[in-house]
Amino acid sequence: MPHRISRMVTPNTHYTRTPQSEKLKWVDHITYLMDNQFRLPGTNFRFGLDPLLGLVPFVGDLASFGVSAALVMTMARHGASGKLIVLMMINIALDVVLGSIPLIGNIFDFAFKANERNVRLLRRHYEEGRYQGSGKNIIAGVLIGLVLILVLLVWVLWQLAEWLWNVAASYF
Repeated sequence: MPHRISRMVTPNTHYTRTPQSEKLKWVDHITYLMDNQFRLPGTNFRFGLDPLLGLVPFVGDLASFGVSAALVMTMARHGASGKLIVLMMINIALDVVLGSIPLIGNIFDFAFKANERNVRLLRRHYEEGRYQGSGKNIIAGVLIGLVLILVLLVWVLWQLAEWLWNVAASYF
């Protein structure tokens, strides 16, 4: 089958059109929106809604996490292996935890594109012929992992808010 470059994916990401990859076209669109929708004028630097949502404390991080979690759940339902799902969840955990740190996290969000990384992992998985059919048997594990990442995010944000409150209280 001929290879083609999707305009929604990084220019160096090739994939073969298969029934499985065709079912996941909406994942490409959401990933593009979250990670590459906008271009900084005069440069080739692209960014999406993910870092922009990260500018809104707590709510933006949760919204970004929700989109990433939905993408991983979809990929799990379409045959991503357990190992692949773990790698994807590590990308999400890095994005969520490091992205929730004020200022540093905002810069990190512009550079680290977890959804794009996850789609590249999935495409490589399909290209190598490791598609396993329905991944329904690992969805419970994925849900548990995503809940743990969410709990970690809330805990980090709580600790950060508490620290900021104490710093502010010491000045007044």
